Amino acid sequence: MLFETQDASEWRARVRRLRADGEQIDWTAIRMDTLCGRSAHPTTYRLSLFVPAAGPVAEDDHH
Repeated sequence: MLFETQDASEWRARVRRLRADGEQIDWTAIRMDTLCGRSAHPTTYRLSLFVPAAGPVAEDDHH
């Protein structure tokens, strides 16, 4: 995860800064989520980087 907040204006400002800074972020691999709030949990905005799943795990022959 790159960034998470419950403040919508902070969320928009951070994404704008990341885009304007010209950081070497692969925007095709970015995931932007809005986790809708409920009474017990406020709305959360999350920016994360997609990480491909690792290959299959080799079984240990010593079992």
